[in-house]
Amino acid sequence: MRKKTSKSNNKKQLKDRKGLLVFLAFAFTVGMIGVICGSYILHNIVSTVNGERLIDLDFYKENQDQTTIIYAYNDENNPVELVRVHGSENRVWVSSKDMSPWMTKAVVALEDKRFYEHGGVDWIRTIGGVIKSKFQQGGSTITQQLIKNLTGENGRTINRKYNEILSALNLEKYYDKDTILEAYLNTIYLSEGCYGVKTAAEKYFGKDVKDLNLAECASLVSITQAPTKYDPLINPKNNKDRQMLCLGYLLEQGTITQEEYEEAANYKLIFTNSEDYVEQKDDDGKDSAVDNEIWSYYVDYVISSVIKDLKAAGYSNYEATRMLYSGGLRIYSAVDTKIQDIVEDVYVHRKNFPTEAVSDSKDASQSAITIMDYSGRVVAVCGGAGEKTENRSNNRAVSAKRQPGSSIKPLTIYAPAIEENYITWSSKIKNYGITWAGSIWPKNYGGDPGSPNSYVTAQYALSISYNTVPAQILMMMGFEMSYNYATEKFHISTLSDDVDRYAPSALATGGTHGGATTLEMAAAFATFGNGGKYYKPYCYYKVTDSTGENIVLQTNPEPEQVISPETSYVMNQMLRTVFSASSGTAKAYGVRGFTTFGKSGTTTDNCDRWCIGGTPYYIAAVWFGYDYNKQIMASGSPAGRIFKTVMDRVHEGLAAKSFEQFSDKVVQRAYCTQSGLLASSKCASTAVGWYKVSNLPATCAGCVAPGYQDKDDEEDTTTKPNESGDSSTTSSTTAAPVTDTTTSPPTEPQTESQTESAG
Repeated sequence: MRKKTSKSNNKKQLKDRKGLLVFLAFAFTVGMIGVICGSYILHNIVSTVNGERLIDLDFYKENQDQTTIIYAYNDENNPVELVRVHGSENRVWVSSKDMSPWMTKAVVALEDKRFYEHGGVDWIRTIGGVIKSKFQQGGSTITQQLIKNLTGENGRTINRKYNEILSALNLEKYYDKDTILEAYLNTIYLSEGCYGVKTAAEKYFGKDVKDLNLAECASLVSITQAPTKYDPLINPKNNKDRQMLCLGYLLEQGTITQEEYEEAANYKLIFTNSEDYVEQKDDDGKDSAVDNEIWSYYVDYVISSVIKDLKAAGYSNYEATRMLYSGGLRIYSAVDTKIQDIVEDVYVHRKNFPTEAVSDSKDASQSAITIMDYSGRVVAVCGGAGEKTENRSNNRAVSAKRQPGSSIKPLTIYAPAIEENYITWSSKIKNYGITWAGSIWPKNYGGDPGSPNSYVTAQYALSISYNTVPAQILMMMGFEMSYNYATEKFHISTLSDDVDRYAPSALATGGTHGGATTLEMAAAFATFGNGGKYYKPYCYYKVTDSTGENIVLQTNPEPEQVISPETSYVMNQMLRTVFSASSGTAKAYGVRGFTTFGKSGTTTDNCDRWCIGGTPYYIAAVWFGYDYNKQIMASGSPAGRIFKTVMDRVHEGLAAKSFEQFSDKVVQRAYCTQSGLLASSKCASTAVGWYKVSNLPATCAGCVAPGYQDKDDEEDTTTKPNESGDSSTTSSTTAAPVTDTTTSPPTEPQTESQTESAG
């Protein structure tokens, strides 16, 4: 029995020893795994914290969503802020030295009182936070919150928290406290779409962040914990409670005195929505609190142009759009704010617009204007009449393609014909239509067909805006030449290659398929005031990144000589008679006190009216009509009245100035009003005109009007171009130059043009 018991005990002891060995082996294994894991984790912690930089604050600063600022230049040629453009995040990065000194003190007291003592992680707060939240979260420092702001990682997981701690420890190895604090204050969300303290200071207090006092700084930093809850515009009481908490911490931590505490606690906070708020103007006279929600048409134009040019530079549409709205660009616009203000005043209040009885603003007449100088700078635009209610709306000045009517004639007919020596100022041309599609086309305004025996000078036909004469000139020089001048030289891009190229109604009378914009027409007509140079219109000088140091885009206006200086000046003089001669269709709309050249235009159904005019200072193109084809019932020329209303005000106070001639190869000569040739002593009736020296008419020998048939006359004295470009006349004798610049055309009916377009 004892043997049996002893045997049983031995087996039990053996089993226990085996179990102990297994346990020890298991414990050893677990311990080894723990040591290995612990060593790995420790190594990972040490290598990560002391390793390469995990977060580059400079990179994040450059790539954070930042507000784009558009500038204009003032009278001292210094850039002043015009408007801010931003996407979902309204942020303008500001250095800590440009903040109120109370800002950093307030945020440290409220968010992280041991900020200047810890190395990125406040272990006391972290452990306490972990225990209180049952390992869901720990007390984050300003450094840790900055990392969340930059990375967007905000999940409540142990892994996320672990990585955040390592990143915070690493960040403080590479950056000092002030740099970290500056980055934090520029990345915190403060409700109302404001990211960072600069835009928030302007939004809530209408002040620059450097001008905030202690009470205001405490109020501002109180928002960040729960932006909507502590938004002072929405929940002022909640904000006040947390502001007092912040002030209490400042006092408790010895940062402020009791006196400073009481002064701040009793300070009456006045927000931008308070009844007591008074607009705070910055150094440029701009309301600091205004985040221009409705931009001008000029700003719309700048934004569209920059996006277009960024795409042309190789950026995708998404990249270009994001750069503009979120890239913190600095755009230096070419707007003249004084002229833009005049334009907007006239257009918003419809000054000198026709009176209409309409129940819906959508049915009201519309208009657009572009004003430029003679080197391509667009100084002002307005794309609609009445109050502007939305951003990047229909900007008719740069995008609405309307039939130009007779205003196209200088570009498609008269300038090409003078440049190519088909006509001169006094060339006598038949005032009668051409045979087209089996009938005589076109007719002049009012249905006047002219007459096969009626001949008028080119200058007179232009000033009175006959349709018949341009049709005759078009047949002389051909469709291709007319079309190529309009599209390739004057850059009217909207002409249709298939429809308008061989359409006399498009080229001779402006009944185009696609129409034209005021921007294109102003740029084209500028060639008649600057010696024949075409400049591509521009609305900004340069675009830089947020630092202002790296240029992203830059405007380099390069002139293209599209017509000779001689043709340019002859056209300038001819187009002056549109505004000055008794027959001129725009004689009532010249700019007060200044020589004005240009052209009016009306379409067949009277759906579009144009007035394009230039002074020695500016060129302006005005369109008037409706957004749909509707007959204009107003008397006179609404476009002409708007042109004069705007340009008279633009030129108030400007010094007297004359157009430059640009060439000495243009002369003024007397001509015979009957023959159109240069006058001789035998001519009974004369007037004066301007001519290119290279294409002077012959001298009149017998005052024979064109069309007169005499069997004894064998020599045709009509001026014709030859291959060399010189006039093939039979006489080189010219009349003596005269000084009287007043054109005295023969008396003929005064009318306005009418195109054959469909309206």
